[in-house]
Amino acid sequence: MVRVIDFHIHYTPEALVRPNLGEGGRPKVTWESGVPRYTQHEGLFRIDRHLECMDAAGIDVAVLSSGAGMGADHDTCAFINADLAKVAMANAGRFRPLCHVDPRDDRWRREVQRCADEYGFPGLAFPSSFGSLQLDDPLLQPVYEEAARRGMFVFVHPSLAVPPGLESYWDRYDLYRCVGREHELVVATCRLVAGRVFDQVPELQVVMSHLGGGIAAIIERIRGYQDKGHLGLSPDSPHGQVADNPFDHYFDHNMYFDTGGVFGSVNAIRAALTEIRPERILFGTDYPQEIRDARKMAKFTEDLRAAGLGEGVVDGILGRNGAHLVAADPTARVRSSES
Repeated sequence: MVRVIDFHIHYTPEALVRPNLGEGGRPKVTWESGVPRYTQHEGLFRIDRHLECMDAAGIDVAVLSSGAGMGADHDTCAFINADLAKVAMANAGRFRPLCHVDPRDDRWRREVQRCADEYGFPGLAFPSSFGSLQLDDPLLQPVYEEAARRGMFVFVHPSLAVPPGLESYWDRYDLYRCVGREHELVVATCRLVAGRVFDQVPELQVVMSHLGGGIAAIIERIRGYQDKGHLGLSPDSPHGQVADNPFDHYFDHNMYFDTGGVFGSVNAIRAALTEIRPERILFGTDYPQEIRDARKMAKFTEDLRAAGLGEGVVDGILGRNGAHLVAADPTARVRSSES
């Protein structure tokens, strides 16, 4: 049986969640600029519930990221990383935490070093944008280079907050969390490719969450818009810039797409498979935000195995495709030094 890896499970230290809960510890939504940002609840820090749900679904390893750490300041990121390391140590072999950094702070390099060398984390967790800082910004290139040099991947999650200046566009119906975050992921995917991030750092591996915001449905349109001459755009224009290779090259060599964010929909995975090679799709549940209990967690894995996609495809998605990304036990180095 394949070793099942969930690339999309969230955890936030209790100290950061508890002050944002409602009376009596009830779940509560936090807001920013009049737009719902994040639902805070005890499940975010109850590792016992994480393990219960993972066991029910047959998930062997969870890659942990924290919503509170993606786009946060350096001190918050460092606090979260240290807490994640303790969680990994206390549950050896079950969790592969990710490193959270603030690339706008010069201390990011030291934090990456700590997460890699002391904690053994296999990757970094990024939001789809750091406020007005987009993922193709030159400021981020040293971070990408350091990640690639260390063999760490970058996990990209939708930004929790609405990008500056767009609050009125997402002013009601919880539209930003519902569909705006998917838009953010499509844009981030295009920026990474067209912004030549992978041309500059060819070894970089990026995991786009939510199946890239459902990018498979519009990928032919994106391909068509790479013909800048036909569209009358000069290479000198910011809108006329293209990557060194065809768009799909980077899907095949630099990008993975996880199944989190689709509420356990096998049909969403079917749609992604029409345009994304099965070897580049990774399993993710988005626990405990979208899938919040053991029954739904188990149903997702059961539905995927019963979907008729082929045993090889399903085993690849559930664990084989991403095994090399999290191959090393992040606690092994620490345990060895303590023995």
